[in-house]
Amino acid sequence: MPTRTLHSIKGNRGDLTVSCWENEAPYYVAVLVHGYGEHLGRYQHVADVLHVSGAVVIGPDHQGHGLSQGERVEIADFDSVVEDLGQVIDHYKQRHPDLPVVVIGHSMGGMIATRYTQLHQDEVAALILSGPLLGVRTAITDLDDLASLPDEPLDTKTLSRDSSVGRDYEADALVWHGPFKRSTLQSMKVMLNKIYEGTSLGVVPTLWMHGTEDKLVLLEESRPTLEKIAGGDFSCSFIKGARHEIFNETNRNEVLEEVRDFIVSRLPKVENSRK
Repeated sequence: MPTRTLHSIKGNRGDLTVSCWENEAPYYVAVLVHGYGEHLGRYQHVADVLHVSGAVVIGPDHQGHGLSQGERVEIADFDSVVEDLGQVIDHYKQRHPDLPVVVIGHSMGGMIATRYTQLHQDEVAALILSGPLLGVRTAITDLDDLASLPDEPLDTKTLSRDSSVGRDYEADALVWHGPFKRSTLQSMKVMLNKIYEGTSLGVVPTLWMHGTEDKLVLLEESRPTLEKIAGGDFSCSFIKGARHEIFNETNRNEVLEEVRDFIVSRLPKVENSRK
């Protein structure tokens, strides 16, 4: 099991805490982009799988999330989060200048990862999206239309069929358990429209993965944007019966193997060196 180390990088809204799982014989850099309210500490098992295939695994806790600075879950401008992600990637590219970069985004992180890829296609060797928050109109951003935002805790049964995932989520002090911030919802809507109106993903190999029973980010809400911006190498994988966190589902091993195999198939250097 690779060891997770923490580093600090100056971001747009204060210091960002960056997780890194180094590799003595790296073949690529895998960038994990986490979802709303969570943090990179929940991704050790993902890093384990990627590490075996030759990855240096990195990723920031977004501003206002996890161990990073900022008002909790308040993001007034998602362009700044995309810029933060770019700073983190640039930092590690200086350390590994010859390695291809693979970006893996979950949920809100899928939105951030998609926008980063639109803007930096030449720097991304592959993009994997897990239940990505995409769509000009979504159930999440529609919350902004309410006079007052609901303050009920997340129903953790929507995360995974594995009940231990929900229990761990509820007990995690670094996870945000309060309501959405209105400014965050409003800036999400701005970013979702920018992505929809933005460029295609071009030649970047892209894998869209989504649970068919995802009730938090609806598959059919994400579809129109992805179909509009899909590039020439675009694949879909719909995980039957899976809920929102497909990397934490009861069949997580199969899901993560599919992620690994997709990366290996798109990076010949990995394919020839790691099985």
